[in-house]
Amino acid sequence: MTNSIIARRSPIHGTGVFARRKLAAGSHVIQYEGRLITHGQADKEYGDGGETGHTFLFTLNSRYIIDANVGGTDARWINHSCDPNCQAVLVEGKSRKYDEVHIEALRDIKRGEELTYDYGITLEVRHTARLKKIWECRCGSPKCTGTMLKSKSAKKD
Repeated sequence: MTNSIIARRSPIHGTGVFARRKLAAGSHVIQYEGRLITHGQADKEYGDGGETGHTFLFTLNSRYIIDANVGGTDARWINHSCDPNCQAVLVEGKSRKYDEVHIEALRDIKRGEELTYDYGITLEVRHTARLKKIWECRCGSPKCTGTMLKSKSAKKD
């Protein structure tokens, strides 16, 4: 946890993360940390995740997931936005087990502003109206798509 941010109640959803001071564009804000698990472990412990609309799981790479439910930093409280001011950046380690996710500012962020990034959630199942409602976006941006789900064709490798 860093002294440049604070987690507290959010107008977007539940808990959010806010800047305690101005954050410069391109600056490192916080690392997304937690227990490292495989995709198989995540499926066993949490199911496919599509039915809850809430997760602290971050796909690290094709083998591992960061489970911020265990040992997570305040990064787990950063809310989704369709017009984010931050981005998640993969920092490759000496092997996939040592890859990291860093949250960086996309633009200058004012003191008191809530930090957000685009979750880029893709589910392998059909995106029904019911699933879109479960994964409803509440960011309030004029650019809001209404859902945190991305089309499967937009999925990045």
